[in-house]
Amino acid sequence: MIPNLHRVIELVERDWQSVHALVVGDAMLDCYIWGDVERISPEAPVPIVRMMRRTQQPGGAANVAMNVVGLGAKATLFGFCGGDAEGAELRSCLAKTGVDSELIVIDSHPTTTKQRILGGDQQMLRLDMERADNYPDTAYDELIDKVKAALPTSDVLVLSDYAKGVLSHHVCQELISSARVLGKPVLIDPKQRDFGRYRGATTICPNLSELSAATGVSAKDLNAILAAGQKLVPQLNLDYLAVTLSEKGIAVLGADTQTILPAAARQVFDISGAGDTVIAVLALARACGLDAQASAALANLAAGIVVGKVGTVPVRRDELLAALMPETELDAREKVLPLSQLVIRVSAWRAVGEKIVFTNGCFDLLHIGHITLLEQARREGDRLVVAINSDASVRELKGESRPIVGENERARILAALSAVDAVVVFGEQTPLLTIESLRPDVIVKGGDYDESTVVGAIEVRSWGGRVKIIPTVDGFSTTGLIAKAAGPSR
Repeated sequence: MIPNLHRVIELVERDWQSVHALVVGDAMLDCYIWGDVERISPEAPVPIVRMMRRTQQPGGAANVAMNVVGLGAKATLFGFCGGDAEGAELRSCLAKTGVDSELIVIDSHPTTTKQRILGGDQQMLRLDMERADNYPDTAYDELIDKVKAALPTSDVLVLSDYAKGVLSHHVCQELISSARVLGKPVLIDPKQRDFGRYRGATTICPNLSELSAATGVSAKDLNAILAAGQKLVPQLNLDYLAVTLSEKGIAVLGADTQTILPAAARQVFDISGAGDTVIAVLALARACGLDAQASAALANLAAGIVVGKVGTVPVRRDELLAALMPETELDAREKVLPLSQLVIRVSAWRAVGEKIVFTNGCFDLLHIGHITLLEQARREGDRLVVAINSDASVRELKGESRPIVGENERARILAALSAVDAVVVFGEQTPLLTIESLRPDVIVKGGDYDESTVVGAIEVRSWGGRVKIIPTVDGFSTTGLIAKAAGPSR
């Protein structure tokens, strides 16, 4: 169970949209040659890969920025690239995915490129093109100036260090100091053996082998290496250390505290890029004030998603929300949403192939007729969204004496029903705007309607959906219940 679940859902569905993350570090281009292996070469004992297709994807610090954007936030990437075709391709890929890139072109150095050859889903070989030394001092000065200029209007700074030369000791300390003066959290994904260059950051997020290199303690002795990590927290003036433990999850280490958050069991295809996902999620969560343990639990969940993919692929917000769904279903509060958040949640359901059913009404004084309608509606698909009229809208339809039950209470009561997956309140005379925003697969109405009178029927059919009319339960209506409660007229 993720702690502070209600806050976490708000972050992912709403708050992250307003976060601006600066990502500084070693930007790369990841290239993939996909093919089939059918035989061994007669020239040497190596497999022959018959190439089927070629793909390219931003990697390294660029993949961190891609994760940030995929999670719904804004990212600006700073670093170096070469004045070559790979650099142009990297900038083009970033632009297509919505990442703002401020890459400084260094003609003396190639764009760091990793080319992987895969036979089926198995990586056969990796070819690296890089040069990680002798960047000119003027390039570092320009980089520092660009990032400092952007810091005041940003929310969080991420330093993604792949030890390719961008994040020198001087660059790290200049940027960390500037960010902390402005009250901006700083998160580090390290590759250097000496963590001293990261002194003063909010947190450093190493894996076990990186922490082992920094502390000199064997990664095979988990208790000893985590204890050594705890000592780094006060030594480096960190808030905490977040250590990824591969299949064991994530450890959150304070100077005097240690918490291990276990990973969810998943089939692992490729761990490349998992660290980028972890640092991106931690950064967005921290920027919004989420505590270390809840942030790490969310990052843990996101990492579990990306290791189930082949290649360096960023996590998407709808995937993360889909992974959170089993927990949100336990709490009625998580089912009552404004339309903007509901659109995102419906997208998450669709991402895993679920069919969306929609119905609407006042639902004032819930009765057996309503329950029957909702239960039967739920059987028409995988998720049921209920749109209810606002109090003002009900008054326009039913008169000043209605509703008997206010919109917040009506929404919460409906959300508590197991048949209902989400509730949204609409204030318009009809739910057409809500229907067009959600694009349900099925619209359900009671038997007092026919298809020609159902709002949204034309629209749902236009995108391949359908309308379902469910017979009403005779003898039950809200109006009848109110009249009965009022007693016989005199």
